[in-house]
Amino acid sequence: MPVLAPPVAAVRLAVRRALAGLAGAGPVLVACSGGADSLALAAAAAFVAPRLGRPVGLVTVDHALQAGSDRRAADVAAWAAGAGFAPAEAVRVEVSGRPGGPEAAAREARYQALVEAARRHGAAALLTGHTRDDQAETVLLALARGAGPRGLAGMPPRRDLCGVPLLRPLLDVSREETRKACAALGLTPWEDPHNADASYARARVRADALPALVRALGPGVVDNLARTARLVAADTAALDALSAAALSAPAAEPGDAPSGGIPVSAPAGAGGSALAGVRAPDGGLAVTALAGLAPAVRTRVLHAWARELGAPPAALSHRHVAALDTLVTDWHGQGEVHLPGGLRVVRRAGRLTASGGSAAPREP
Repeated sequence: MPVLAPPVAAVRLAVRRALAGLAGAGPVLVACSGGADSLALAAAAAFVAPRLGRPVGLVTVDHALQAGSDRRAADVAAWAAGAGFAPAEAVRVEVSGRPGGPEAAAREARYQALVEAARRHGAAALLTGHTRDDQAETVLLALARGAGPRGLAGMPPRRDLCGVPLLRPLLDVSREETRKACAALGLTPWEDPHNADASYARARVRADALPALVRALGPGVVDNLARTARLVAADTAALDALSAAALSAPAAEPGDAPSGGIPVSAPAGAGGSALAGVRAPDGGLAVTALAGLAPAVRTRVLHAWARELGAPPAALSHRHVAALDTLVTDWHGQGEVHLPGGLRVVRRAGRLTASGGSAAPREP
């Protein structure tokens, strides 16, 4: 009996763990560019999913950014069809004209196409081949850009993407293991020229920054960065739960004693007391209740509220949330805060209220 190569076993085990307990009877769709990471993922899914009673399909996206990209996509789809994937399809997308830089535009187009394919085929989940190395690169980029905890949390192993579960089974698998898995299985990965294009920030991190850190600090750097993402993600989830509890619950009326529930206030000695919530009857936010929250919770409440009002998430930045926070913590009669989407927020009668038109009167 042939011995299973350890890298192949590692990728299959990661896929098995990701698919365990997955709801729905539809197929899982593998997003496959033909690179080593996604090709190893696809081969593992083709082995594991049927043994779990789950159909498996594959979608490859042609961004039409390179000569011959259509042939590459067709080759990947043909390989998938021959390997038993159903569906096995190539989808062409239009990248130009989208907001953001070329990386962001391509990513937006790719995920839009993948979500549409998942809905078209009734998929139970989408699988992508992001590895531990990708996670480490993401954390480094977040650090360089001054991102907060949400950025440092990196890519989650599972998230909802427009109603479709997106799974990243290989976040604990190294890029080297996926290459070795492909070699053991006799698969020839496609090398994307963009991965070596120094005009892309991630390519520079991959080629220069991360190897320099490994040389300076040792090979454990990649694992440590990925572990940092997991730890920060856990803390971020806890803070998000506290902020959601505060945002969903009504603020105590003046003179009322705070009710029970999740404590969301600042630690003892930091000012404020435990409050049940911050929601005002009119849908705005009570300033006194907000002021009693720990800063990490309060800014999350303000961010979530801004999104609830309709501020586009991609355009909502730290400076917008910081400006909202000054209405609570540094009030001196200033005017309205402008948010993306044409929204205006003012402090009036002890509350933060929003309008899409003319600003409401300010608090005297």
